[in-house]
Amino acid sequence: MSHDFIVRLHDTDAAGVLFFAHLFRHAHDAYEGFMASLGQPLDGLVRAGCRLPLVHAEADYVCPMCHGEAIRVAVVLAALGETSFTLDYRFEDGSGALRARARTVHVHLAERGDGDRSAAALPEGLRVALDATPSSPPDEGATTARLSTTAPKWTEQPDG
Repeated sequence: MSHDFIVRLHDTDAAGVLFFAHLFRHAHDAYEGFMASLGQPLDGLVRAGCRLPLVHAEADYVCPMCHGEAIRVAVVLAALGETSFTLDYRFEDGSGALRARARTVHVHLAERGDGDRSAAALPEGLRVALDATPSSPPDEGATTARLSTTAPKWTEQPDG
């Protein structure tokens, strides 16, 4: 499953590149589309009392994403546990070049009678839907269609 977006001016920082935190906003948009594609739209899950908060998020920024660029976000299931699931995101430009990658871990919370919320088994319908998704790594061709754009390069690479 993929999600396309254009880097808007309000997405960028003073350096003219995608502000780091906005990567997670676009990942979340892709997550919502992914869940809807499984027949598990988040609005319906929330109305049904299903809570799936993030408990971990990480990202690697490989190449800058600039105002006006078309970006495709591929989403794949990386892991499925009893109470949680992990999603991997691959951000590509129009030529298919990797711009960033991200990972999020979501845990199902059940509200107990006393108002306490703690991890609980994923709802069966959600588990079945997630288990039926392909789980190929996003770095191995998770997207096929390409967008039209040019790819600027970082002039300096961080150590390590």
